[in-house]
Amino acid sequence: MKITNEKNDIKQVLFTEKKISARVEEIGAQITEEYKDKAPIVACILKGASFFYTDLCRQIKCPIHMDFISVSSYGADSQSSGVVKLVKDLDNNITGRDVIIVEDIIDSGLTLKYLKELLMSRKPRSIITVCLLDKVDCHPAEIGADIKGFDIGDQFVVGYGLDYADYYRNLPYIGELKPECYQ
Repeated sequence: MKITNEKNDIKQVLFTEKKISARVEEIGAQITEEYKDKAPIVACILKGASFFYTDLCRQIKCPIHMDFISVSSYGADSQSSGVVKLVKDLDNNITGRDVIIVEDIIDSGLTLKYLKELLMSRKPRSIITVCLLDKVDCHPAEIGADIKGFDIGDQFVVGYGLDYADYYRNLPYIGELKPECYQ
């Protein structure tokens, strides 16, 4: 792994801080409208979705319960291992509740598929998925999110919570990482 200067490692900025903020506000308004008479459990998939999740929760103007779940399929690699491992489970009982899963990016769709199956077995009233980024060409269409921020190509992206080997999460924008940084 070669990390030089975080700004020099970015091939191109895909989404600026301002563009991300505007889209998160729109998604928050949509969720507020859909759940105005409910108190959903909003579940963050750690760690990557934490920035998106925090900003999104601030934009939801109805009662919510915040919860966290952690899974791993990447480790310190740039590609999924193909095996999803539950690292931290939800703290709340979701039986009969509305659940909103918040994900940073849908790549292969493996993590999201695993989590939806796991959580559906607990008999919630409903589950929807919200993701910031969707690599639409990298997974079957039926695995896509119910609400998404942006579609992207098959690029390796970092920033705004997304990482490579736990670096770059703190960038305020989302950028494509130069291949020489992760190959």
